[in-house]
This record gives sequence, C-alpha cells and structure tokens, in this order.
Amino acid sequence: MMSLENRRRMETLFTVAFMFCSAFTAGVKGDSLTILQAPGYVSFQKGDWPISGEKIPDMVALTMGFSIQEDLSWPGLRAGQLFQRPRANVLVVVRGVDSLALPQNVASYPLENPVPFTLDSVAETVHSLFAEDTPVVLQLAPSEERLYMLGKANAVFEDLPVTLQQIRSRLSQDGSVLASLPLNSLNRNAEADLLFLSEVQVLHDITALLQRHRHLAKDHSPDLYSLELSGLEELGRRYGQDSPQYQDATAILANVLQKFGEDMFGLYGDSAVVEVVTVKSFEAPLTRKSRSILESKQISNPGSPYNLAYKYNFNYAVIFNIVLWLMIILALAVIVISYNLWNMDPGYDSIIYRMTNQKIRRKKNRLSRHGLTADQSQHLDGEEDPGPHC
Repeated sequence: MMSLENRRRMETLFTVAFMFCSAFTAGVKGDSLTILQAPGYVSFQKGDWPISGEKIPDMVALTMGFSIQEDLSWPGLRAGQLFQRPRANVLVVVRGVDSLALPQNVASYPLENPVPFTLDSVAETVHSLFAEDTPVVLQLAPSEERLYMLGKANAVFEDLPVTLQQIRSRLSQDGSVLASLPLNSLNRNAEADLLFLSEVQVLHDITALLQRHRHLAKDHSPDLYSLELSGLEELGRRYGQDSPQYQDATAILANVLQKFGEDMFGLYGDSAVVEVVTVKSFEAPLTRKSRSILESKQISNPGSPYNLAYKYNFNYAVIFNIVLWLMIILALAVIVISYNLWNMDPGYDSIIYRMTNQKIRRKKNRLSRHGLTADQSQHLDGEEDPGPHC
C-alpha cells in the first residue's frame, strides 16, 4: 500500500498540475475578435484560427470587397460573391477587457499580437473610390480630437458629444441612456464613469441618427465606422478589475454592443458587417496623426492651396503594366511589319504587282489572238519578263 507521505506528495503534484493547466487555459483565452453580424455572402468560418492585430485592417478591406497589398493567409474568411459587397462595416474596439459575453455572434477568433491599428487606409480607399457619392466615414478614438468624420458624416454626426461638457449636457437631456441603463454602482459624476457612459451614449446616438437619416444606409457607397472605446479601461485603472463598477460596466457594455450590432445590421438592410475587438492592453502605444482622414479631402481637391499630388490607388501597378506591355507589343509589331514590307520579294506577288498596265493589255490581246491556255500564258510571260523587277 502507498504510504501516507507518498500519497501527500501525489496530491500536491496533482494540485500543482491542475493549477498550471488552469492558468494556461486562462492565458490562451486572451484577446478576441468577434463577428457580431455579417450577411450571408460574407463567409466567416467558425474555428480557433488566430488573427494578428495588424491584419485586421486587411480583413475589413476584404469584407468590403477592396483589394489589399498582400494576401491575407487567414482561413477564417473565405472568398465571397464577386458582385455583392456589404453596405457598411462597423468595427468596435473595446480596450481594458479580453472578452465580453456576446452569445449571439457569427464567429469568434483569438487575437494574437495585439498591436495598435487604425482603419485609415480603408477610409482613404472608400473616399478615393466613392468621392462623388460622399460615403459616411466615422472614426471615434480616445485622443484629444476624439471624433473624425468624412463625407456625409460631417452633417449628420456633428452633434455627437465629444468634450466632457458636451457629455454632461447630453446625459442630462431627453433620450439619455441613463434612463434605461441599470447603473448600479456607477456614478455619473465621476470622470471615469462619465467617460464610459458617454461612449455608451455615442453608440445609442449613432443608431438614433441613422434611423432619422435612413437615406444614408440606402445609397450605393459603402460606409465605414471605426469606434474605439476606452471607458472600460479607465474604470479598471480607477477602481480595479475586481470592483463592482468594473463588473457592472462590463455587463452593460456587452448588452449595449449586442443591441448596437443588431440595430446597425437592420438599418443597412441585413447588409453590414459588425466586428468587436476586445483587447486587454495594446503592446505598443499608438501614435496617431491628427486629422489624418480629413487631410485626404485636401489631397483629392484640385484647388488645394498646397498643390498636393493625387494619391495612387492599389490599381496603379496593374494599369501601368497593362499600358507598358501593350505599347511594347505594338512597337515590336510595327517594326516587324515594316521590315517585312521593305524586304518583300515582288516575284512572289500576283501578276497585278509584277506587270504594268501596258503589259497586261498586251498579254490579253496576245491570248485572245492565239487562244493560249493559262500554262502557255505563264510560259509566255516568263519569256517577256524573265526575272523579278524592283
């Protein structure tokens, strides 16, 4: 029988192994990318395929039907229909939490290498391809200039609260989220709580404004929404992640995002992709160029006072190669044809090019007078004109 000392050693060993496995499992869970809503022609495959944070802009561009500079070797997204693209793409980045309880989703993937990223390249592509249709491009970022708008978003979303004074004023007005949210331990007078509630209010106001301007969701140009929420991160830094404020805010945000995704998907006629990225913390700070999206409007303006050149799009290399090789082929064809025409042997031409009009009439008269055959006429023609003439 096993001694008491050996049994205690085995129990200790199993306990340590179990704790190690639990810690490993919790670490593997990590940050995540969740697809809340997607139309049927945008095919996301369910699986545990990790995606890098720097590849998310390429994934968003592919879902909108745009080309990218490098192939995305990620099996989570399959090639969709060629002549159908979503009317909108909505990306929500939640900082300060690695996962949210979002049960009604299309697919969820682990996020590796959570480096900071922006959708500036996708926004510039939308603006360059659909400049005449003025699509909606709306970006919300936790910086001094929190709101970045382009196109029709300037007129529709200009009243969204940005500063603390605007946030306090908006939360006290009619239609505020304070009347419908179970605040519990959250305090509307604290700055960290106020920042979180303002982001929830922005999500509510976006859907409310789109319901009043439904024509924006029915045009032919795709819209882009990039919303980065940092209120939950501030609550965790202020109260701690085990605090009731952080737990209540996490539950509120999960319910709000679930409803926000359903509302945006319905407003765009079930033709929108809604993604949620949850990141505990980014590995490196993001250096954001101020008003980078708004500057693209000056680039495409011929009357810009800075005399800026037009930006090349992704199809420039393709068009350049087509024109270059077509010109080379046409030039070679002209050279070869000219060379063969210059060195053409008239002896292989027909009688029209070998004989003048006088010889043709003389031959006709001789044939009619002597009644010669075609072979005899060729023999006769060879006697008069024994060789080719230049």
